[in-house]
Amino acid sequence: MNWILSSLMSIRWILILSLLTMFLSQTFAEQQRGETAPAYQQFIGDWALVSYITFPEDGEAQDMQYIGYLSYDKFGNMAGLGMLKDFPERASASKEPVRGGFAYWGSVSVDESGGRVIHHVEGSPMAARWVGGDNIRYYEFVDDLLKLSLKDSSNRIIATLTWRKLR
Repeated sequence: MNWILSSLMSIRWILILSLLTMFLSQTFAEQQRGETAPAYQQFIGDWALVSYITFPEDGEAQDMQYIGYLSYDKFGNMAGLGMLKDFPERASASKEPVRGGFAYWGSVSVDESGGRVIHHVEGSPMAARWVGGDNIRYYEFVDDLLKLSLKDSSNRIIATLTWRKLR
């Protein structure tokens, strides 16, 4: 009879440890996707592009004249779209295909200590080379604005996209 009780206790502990392991792995996975990370909470919502400024190494800052939309959901996913403001006019005035813009989506993780948001690109109809890679952006929140900057290999900011939160 003692062996039955001992076996039942062992099974009980195995079940408890299994449930605890499952819970902890799910929680870790959610944090990796940004679902419960406090830093990610600020990103959640829809954003309209205010400006897209590039900073050439040998020249003055240049306004790219873009419009766009960015969205982060509560499940750790994002989608970003942008195009030249005058894209429709350019396209209708040309007999050749006109390109200009960005479109991609994927999951997100936040590196709070490095001030980075990482877009893990799952799809991009305009930049196939992005698919399967990471678009790393250095973030800063200022009032209702989100500034996402791109840096080159020498850590110099080469562009900043400023987004306004839509309410």
